[in-house]
Amino acid sequence: MRTHRLGDLEVGALGLGCMGMTGSYGAADDGEAIATIHRALELGVTLLDTAHYYAGGANEALIGRALAGRRDHAVIASKTGARAGAHGFEIDGTPASITAACDAALDRLRTDHLDVLILGRVDPKVPIEESVGAMARLVEAGKVRRLGLSEASPRTIRRAAAVHRLVLLETEYSLGERHVEAAILATLRELDIGLLAYSPLGRGLFGGALHSRDDLPADDWRRNHPRFTDETFARNQAAVTAIDPIVARHGATRAQIALAWLLAQGADIVPIPGAKRRAHLDDNAGATSLSLSAADVAALAAAFPPGAIAGERYPAAGMKSIDRD
Repeated sequence: MRTHRLGDLEVGALGLGCMGMTGSYGAADDGEAIATIHRALELGVTLLDTAHYYAGGANEALIGRALAGRRDHAVIASKTGARAGAHGFEIDGTPASITAACDAALDRLRTDHLDVLILGRVDPKVPIEESVGAMARLVEAGKVRRLGLSEASPRTIRRAAAVHRLVLLETEYSLGERHVEAAILATLRELDIGLLAYSPLGRGLFGGALHSRDDLPADDWRRNHPRFTDETFARNQAAVTAIDPIVARHGATRAQIALAWLLAQGADIVPIPGAKRRAHLDDNAGATSLSLSAADVAALAAAFPPGAIAGERYPAAGMKSIDRD
């Protein structure tokens, strides 16, 4: 697999989003998840994305087991800055919380360092300089190699980068969600910061496996997502068919074309599609072998202008957690 660069970090052009391996999208299968991680490393998918708050730490623990004897072949990016609280998911960017979360993550991942520590959400109650300062001290201590942010505005990115070098920003980017193109992407490129693109398949809208809401398991959190309601799901499924002429032209799948479009946006972008099964991983990896023409890329952008997919990126509470200042 070819490589892309996130700042000074070279990784496989596709990464692997691991959140779904521990129950966010239906039942978990640890054996298959571990086999999927092993297959990813074989394919050159080197960056594994997790967080200390995914499944209460179980996601990191799963990765730790999977990487036994394989740690040197993987790039681990884990997020901090949030925790489970009395009222659900709570942002906590205090230095004490960040330091404690890092130490716990290292234990669960069975490693002595994180390749990238990412501030999962910007805490509006804590100056970004304090949060990133605590992360920088973890770099000085040798527990972390590089730093990143998630869901941060251009202004916050600049303030954070003034404290310590950042190699990536993790945020949503796909054919169906193009908010980064307004100002964020230009800021990142000015500062030589890469983009780690999560939900590059629109949480499954471009995956080809969902035909109705009945295809979502009863415990799948997307049932409460604004883009998967009874009203928006049908509309969005119809919108996604605009990709099909190019899918047919290349003899590919929807997922492969959607990922190939994202890869064509620059070698400083690394999509991290989630996959908890080897079959899905293999399909996604096929995108790196596709070569879209400039006409293909332009046609896809025209077919999916900003706003083409109905519904907000998150429920109301989730949207409030995004730094948009």
